[in-house]
Amino acid sequence: MATSIYNLFIINKSGGLIFYKDYGSTGRLDTNDSLRLASLWHSMHAISQQLSPIPGCGGIELLEADTFDLRCFQSLTGTKFFVVAEPVEMPIRCELFDLSLTQYVRKDKGMLSGRLSLHVKPAKEATKCGDL
Repeated sequence: MATSIYNLFIINKSGGLIFYKDYGSTGRLDTNDSLRLASLWHSMHAISQQLSPIPGCGGIELLEADTFDLRCFQSLTGTKFFVVAEPVEMPIRCELFDLSLTQYVRKDKGMLSGRLSLHVKPAKEATKCGDL
């Protein structure tokens, strides 16, 4: 089942709402509410970039609530795209999946840097998803 998008917002680098589209969410926003939400998100995103202990942090990318997820992408020009969507019903929670993904990322990083220092455990030794 695909995730439904409730709203799409596009905010310029100054924090002004330049595009808003409602895709049939039950709690529709009026014009003032959409402007307030865009301004609030822009401010929270900017503050999180400045307060982050991690250098080069890009700000908040995901806000998860019980009934919705708010996802944000900031382009190189400073324009922010964010969507309000229904949350993922069943996230992947599998030790074997996590292990394989971690190994793949490490292997890819090793190849990019020219020194592959990954010790891959054979799949038969890995924990099966059904055992969790």
